[in-house]
Amino acid sequence: MTGSPPSTERPRSPQLPQQGARPKQRDAFFDNAKYLAIVLVAVGHAWEPLRADSRVVTSLYMFVYAFHMPAFILIAGYFSRNFDGRPDRVRRLVTGVLVPYVVFQVAYTYFLRRLDENDNNYLPLFEPRWLLWFLVALFIWRLTVPLWKAVRWPVPLALLLAAVATASPTMGSDLQLQRVVQFLPYFVLGMTLRPEHFQLVRRRSARLLALPILAVAAVIAYWAEPRMEYAWFYHRGSAQELGEPWWAGVLMTLALFGCAVLLTACFLALVPGRHAWFTALGAGTLYGYLLHGFLIRGSVEWGWYDPEPMQNIWTGLLITTVVAAVGISLLCAPPVQRLLRPLVEPQMKWFFKREALTGPKKPTAPSPQETAARDADTAAPRS
Repeated sequence: MTGSPPSTERPRSPQLPQQGARPKQRDAFFDNAKYLAIVLVAVGHAWEPLRADSRVVTSLYMFVYAFHMPAFILIAGYFSRNFDGRPDRVRRLVTGVLVPYVVFQVAYTYFLRRLDENDNNYLPLFEPRWLLWFLVALFIWRLTVPLWKAVRWPVPLALLLAAVATASPTMGSDLQLQRVVQFLPYFVLGMTLRPEHFQLVRRRSARLLALPILAVAAVIAYWAEPRMEYAWFYHRGSAQELGEPWWAGVLMTLALFGCAVLLTACFLALVPGRHAWFTALGAGTLYGYLLHGFLIRGSVEWGWYDPEPMQNIWTGLLITTVVAAVGISLLCAPPVQRLLRPLVEPQMKWFFKREALTGPKKPTAPSPQETAARDADTAAPRS
């Protein structure tokens, strides 16, 4: 598994608006992009059991994996660009990323053990289970935002670190640091972008180019399937672990980054900017991301891929695609958000200081007496 899934930082609770002020509106474009990206994540996971010896499924799998998580991570970086270590933002990072990681790490550990009939009681908090690596990565990435804002060339530096990681087989498996570092350039790129950059891919000319480029990329994926190891797209191992020399890891880091950025731009060009029936689901992508893993892993063990229609490649592709898209949509729905918010986005008011709950104090206007005293001091002659 490669998100998100998603940007997980919750919007701040709106303050009581002043007379004539309007509450800040969510941008439908980004909610649409997050929803469509999480659908691709779920569909890619649903296709995985069908790969086996199918060149068609594996090439489609490679095509989707080339950009679906980079797109998700880029958006997460864009919405993390203002992180500065302020107490209220640290609180949202802890409650919206760290706490869900701990909760679902425990849940997935025991769920997978139940499926495997494993009686081991060891709880690996520092070994993210399956898709939970993304929450660990997002937590680490967001803490490093001030660093990337301070250096002169953030994206090239992040690419350099990713290339070094790809060529380093000794990097430990704790916290899946290979993935954290190899996916880092997409997060850093996202946090360096500005609204006008997204306007470029929303032009009509970009939309006209997007579909042909994506079609060509799908054809290239079909050509590359027998010639390339698809595990490169996971970004979780070194070049040596994939049977290649260290310098191949450096070249693949640059090549995959260029490919992912191009395909992500094409994906964003096709995202509608207006409100659609699925726009509201974009606010619940973290829920869909965390929950769909139970269905994907369970469906294999429960034999849902065994019926005869699933043995036909095209029928199996159609069924898994539709079921995954519908399932992830239901998991992102507002009722699910309301039900599971105490686990996924807890308030934890008992844990944090007042300034972490209320945010920075707004400067108050000086009283008339203070203003008069200040004006008098300014007008007084200096000796």
